[in-house]
Amino acid sequence: MNLIKSLPLLISILSTTFLITFSNAATFDITNRCAYTVWAAAKPGGGRRLDSGQSWRINVAPGTVQARIWGRTKCNFDGNGRGQCETGDCNGQLECQGYGRAPNTLAEFALNQPNNLDFVDISLVDGFNIPMEFSPTTGVCRNLRCTAPINSQCPNELRAPGGCNNPCTVFHTNQYCCTNGPGSCGPTPLSRFFKERCPDAYSYPQDDRTSLFTCPAGTNYRVVFCP
Repeated sequence: MNLIKSLPLLISILSTTFLITFSNAATFDITNRCAYTVWAAAKPGGGRRLDSGQSWRINVAPGTVQARIWGRTKCNFDGNGRGQCETGDCNGQLECQGYGRAPNTLAEFALNQPNNLDFVDISLVDGFNIPMEFSPTTGVCRNLRCTAPINSQCPNELRAPGGCNNPCTVFHTNQYCCTNGPGSCGPTPLSRFFKERCPDAYSYPQDDRTSLFTCPAGTNYRVVFCP
Protein backbone atom coordinates (compact mmCIF):
# COMPACT_ATOMS: atom_id res chain seq x y z
CA MET A 1 0.00 0.00 0.00
CA ASN A 2 1.32 3.46 -0.95
CA LEU A 3 1.68 5.38 2.33
CA ILE A 4 1.26 8.81 0.74
CA LYS A 5 -1.93 7.81 -1.08
CA SER A 6 -3.25 6.11 2.03
CA LEU A 7 -2.50 8.99 4.41
CA PRO A 8 -5.85 10.81 3.98
CA LEU A 9 -7.72 7.55 4.66
CA LEU A 10 -5.63 6.86 7.79
CA ILE A 11 -6.23 10.39 9.07
CA SER A 12 -9.95 10.00 8.46
CA ILE A 13 -10.05 6.68 10.35
CA LEU A 14 -8.04 8.05 13.28
CA SER A 15 -10.17 11.20 13.45
CA THR A 16 -13.37 9.17 13.43
CA THR A 17 -12.03 6.89 16.17
CA PHE A 18 -11.06 9.91 18.28
CA LEU A 19 -14.47 11.53 17.86
CA ILE A 20 -16.31 8.31 18.75
CA THR A 21 -14.12 7.80 21.83
CA PHE A 22 -14.54 11.39 22.97
CA SER A 23 -18.29 11.44 22.34
CA ASN A 24 -18.71 8.29 24.43
CA ALA A 25 -16.61 9.61 27.32
CA ALA A 26 -18.55 10.49 30.46
CA THR A 27 -18.22 14.04 31.79
CA PHE A 28 -17.86 14.57 35.53
CA ASP A 29 -18.37 18.09 36.91
CA ILE A 30 -16.76 18.31 40.36
CA THR A 31 -17.79 21.29 42.50
CA ASN A 32 -16.76 22.48 45.94
CA ARG A 33 -19.59 24.09 47.89
CA CYS A 34 -17.82 23.74 51.22
CA ALA A 35 -16.85 26.90 53.08
CA TYR A 36 -13.25 25.65 52.97
CA THR A 37 -10.79 24.59 50.24
CA VAL A 38 -11.00 21.02 48.99
CA TRP A 39 -8.30 19.41 46.89
CA ALA A 40 -10.38 17.24 44.55
CA ALA A 41 -8.90 13.94 43.42
CA ALA A 42 -9.87 11.47 40.72
CA LYS A 43 -8.55 8.10 39.61
CA PRO A 44 -8.35 8.42 36.65
CA GLY A 45 -8.13 12.18 36.34
CA GLY A 46 -5.46 13.48 38.72
CA GLY A 47 -6.18 16.29 41.14
CA ARG A 48 -7.10 19.95 41.45
CA ARG A 49 -7.34 22.57 44.18
CA LEU A 50 -10.91 23.83 44.46
CA ASP A 51 -11.55 26.90 46.57
CA SER A 52 -15.14 27.40 47.73
CA GLY A 53 -17.42 27.74 44.70
CA GLN A 54 -14.90 26.44 42.16
CA SER A 55 -15.44 23.52 39.76
CA TRP A 56 -13.34 21.08 37.75
CA ARG A 57 -14.47 19.02 34.76
CA ILE A 58 -12.95 15.69 33.76
CA ASN A 59 -13.76 13.30 30.92
CA VAL A 60 -13.54 9.58 31.63
CA ALA A 61 -13.20 7.01 28.86
CA PRO A 62 -15.92 4.41 28.27
CA GLY A 63 -15.15 1.04 29.81
CA THR A 64 -13.29 2.57 32.76
CA VAL A 65 -13.70 0.48 35.94
CA GLN A 66 -12.67 0.77 39.60
CA ALA A 67 -12.74 4.56 39.27
CA ARG A 68 -13.33 6.99 42.09
CA ILE A 69 -13.54 10.68 42.96
CA TRP A 70 -12.89 12.07 46.43
CA GLY A 71 -11.94 15.22 48.28
CA ARG A 72 -8.80 15.94 50.28
CA THR A 73 -8.60 18.39 53.17
CA LYS A 74 -5.93 20.55 54.81
CA CYS A 75 -3.38 20.03 52.06
CA ASN A 76 -0.09 21.82 51.54
CA PHE A 77 1.73 21.38 48.20
CA ASP A 78 4.91 22.95 46.88
CA GLY A 79 5.49 24.27 43.35
CA ASN A 80 6.23 20.76 42.13
CA GLY A 81 2.90 19.40 43.34
CA ARG A 82 4.43 17.52 46.27
CA GLY A 83 3.05 17.77 49.79
CA GLN A 84 0.60 16.18 52.17
CA CYS A 85 -3.10 16.23 53.10
CA GLU A 86 -4.76 15.48 56.41
CA THR A 87 -7.41 13.31 54.72
CA GLY A 88 -7.50 11.61 51.32
CA ASP A 89 -3.78 11.99 50.67
CA CYS A 90 -2.51 10.12 47.58
CA ASN A 91 1.18 9.47 48.18
CA GLY A 92 1.88 13.17 48.68
CA GLN A 93 0.91 14.13 45.12
CA LEU A 94 -1.37 16.93 43.93
CA GLU A 95 -2.03 14.95 40.74
CA CYS A 96 -3.18 11.62 42.13
CA GLN A 97 -1.96 8.48 40.38
CA GLY A 98 -3.46 6.08 42.92
CA TYR A 99 -6.20 5.97 45.54
CA GLY A 100 -6.38 8.19 48.59
CA ARG A 101 -5.66 7.37 52.23
CA ALA A 102 -8.59 6.76 54.55
CA PRO A 103 -10.73 8.33 55.80
CA ASN A 104 -12.32 9.73 52.66
CA THR A 105 -15.83 9.79 51.21
CA LEU A 106 -15.83 8.15 47.77
CA ALA A 107 -17.84 8.47 44.58
CA GLU A 108 -17.15 5.19 42.76
CA PHE A 109 -18.09 4.17 39.22
CA ALA A 110 -17.61 1.73 36.37
CA LEU A 111 -18.67 2.89 32.91
CA ASN A 112 -20.29 1.04 30.00
CA GLN A 113 -20.65 -2.29 31.74
CA PRO A 114 -22.90 -5.27 30.77
CA ASN A 115 -26.40 -4.39 29.54
CA ASN A 116 -25.06 -0.95 28.54
CA LEU A 117 -25.12 0.30 32.13
CA ASP A 118 -22.89 2.39 34.39
CA PHE A 119 -22.48 1.21 37.98
CA VAL A 120 -22.30 4.04 40.52
CA ASP A 121 -22.16 4.39 44.30
CA ILE A 122 -21.09 6.48 47.25
CA SER A 123 -18.86 4.44 49.54
CA LEU A 124 -17.97 4.89 53.19
CA VAL A 125 -15.88 1.70 53.21
CA ASP A 126 -12.85 4.01 53.40
CA GLY A 127 -14.59 6.17 55.99
CA PHE A 128 -15.96 9.71 55.73
CA ASN A 129 -14.35 13.12 55.51
CA ILE A 130 -16.56 15.44 53.39
CA PRO A 131 -20.33 15.48 52.71
CA MET A 132 -20.99 14.48 49.09
CA GLU A 133 -23.57 14.33 46.33
CA PHE A 134 -23.08 12.05 43.31
CA SER A 135 -25.83 12.53 40.74
CA PRO A 136 -26.57 12.43 37.00
CA THR A 137 -26.69 15.57 34.87
CA THR A 138 -28.17 13.59 31.97
CA GLY A 139 -30.29 10.46 31.99
CA VAL A 140 -32.75 9.34 34.62
CA CYS A 141 -31.25 7.61 37.63
CA ARG A 142 -30.86 8.05 41.34
CA ASN A 143 -29.30 11.08 43.05
CA LEU A 144 -26.94 9.79 45.73
CA ARG A 145 -26.21 11.92 48.79
CA CYS A 146 -24.31 11.51 52.04
CA THR A 147 -24.56 14.75 53.99
CA ALA A 148 -25.04 13.72 57.64
CA PRO A 149 -22.75 15.25 60.32
CA ILE A 150 -20.74 12.02 60.56
CA ASN A 151 -17.50 13.63 61.67
CA SER A 152 -19.04 15.28 64.71
CA GLN A 153 -21.02 12.13 65.65
CA CYS A 154 -18.24 9.63 64.94
CA PRO A 155 -17.81 6.87 67.58
CA ASN A 156 -14.67 7.39 69.64
CA GLU A 157 -12.99 4.23 68.35
CA LEU A 158 -13.38 5.42 64.74
CA ARG A 159 -12.31 9.05 65.13
CA ALA A 160 -9.43 10.29 62.98
CA PRO A 161 -7.97 13.74 62.30
CA GLY A 162 -10.34 15.42 59.86
CA GLY A 163 -12.71 12.48 59.47
CA CYS A 164 -14.30 9.25 60.67
CA ASN A 165 -12.75 5.87 59.86
CA ASN A 166 -14.67 2.83 58.73
CA PRO A 167 -14.21 -0.03 61.23
CA CYS A 168 -12.36 -2.08 58.58
CA THR A 169 -9.59 0.54 58.55
CA VAL A 170 -9.28 0.35 62.33
CA PHE A 171 -9.70 -3.35 63.12
CA HIS A 172 -8.66 -5.18 59.90
CA THR A 173 -10.80 -8.25 60.64
CA ASN A 174 -13.18 -10.28 58.46
CA GLN A 175 -16.09 -9.09 60.59
CA TYR A 176 -15.61 -5.60 59.19
CA CYS A 177 -13.56 -6.15 56.00
CA CYS A 178 -15.19 -9.29 54.51
CA THR A 179 -11.74 -10.66 53.65
CA ASN A 180 -12.98 -14.29 53.63
CA GLY A 181 -15.06 -13.77 50.52
CA PRO A 182 -18.74 -13.39 49.57
CA GLY A 183 -21.19 -14.00 52.39
CA SER A 184 -18.50 -13.98 55.06
CA CYS A 185 -19.68 -10.83 56.82
CA GLY A 186 -22.73 -8.69 57.40
CA PRO A 187 -23.84 -5.47 59.04
CA THR A 188 -22.38 -4.63 62.44
CA PRO A 189 -23.31 -1.95 64.99
CA LEU A 190 -20.42 0.16 63.70
CA SER A 191 -21.40 -0.22 60.03
CA ARG A 192 -24.98 0.64 60.97
CA PHE A 193 -23.70 3.95 62.37
CA PHE A 194 -22.87 4.92 58.77
CA LYS A 195 -25.91 3.26 57.15
CA GLU A 196 -28.41 4.99 59.41
CA ARG A 197 -26.96 8.38 58.47
CA CYS A 198 -26.36 7.71 54.76
CA PRO A 199 -28.77 4.96 53.65
CA ASP A 200 -27.65 5.04 49.99
CA ALA A 201 -23.94 4.63 50.77
CA TYR A 202 -21.84 1.51 51.21
CA SER A 203 -21.29 0.97 54.94
CA TYR A 204 -19.26 -2.27 54.67
CA PRO A 205 -17.68 -4.07 51.66
CA GLN A 206 -20.62 -6.42 50.90
CA ASP A 207 -23.35 -3.79 51.27
CA ASP A 208 -24.17 -4.10 47.53
CA ARG A 209 -27.92 -4.75 47.75
CA THR A 210 -28.79 -1.31 49.12
CA SER A 211 -25.81 0.69 47.86
CA LEU A 212 -24.95 -0.15 44.23
CA PHE A 213 -26.97 1.67 41.57
CA THR A 214 -27.09 1.82 37.77
CA CYS A 215 -27.43 4.55 35.16
CA PRO A 216 -27.66 4.21 31.37
CA ALA A 217 -24.25 4.20 29.70
CA GLY A 218 -23.54 7.64 28.29
CA THR A 219 -24.82 9.46 31.37
CA ASN A 220 -22.86 12.49 32.56
CA TYR A 221 -22.46 13.19 36.27
CA ARG A 222 -21.77 15.75 38.95
CA VAL A 223 -19.94 15.32 42.24
CA VAL A 224 -20.56 18.05 44.81
CA PHE A 225 -18.64 18.47 48.05
CA CYS A 226 -20.88 19.92 50.80
CA PRO A 227 -24.06 19.97 48.65
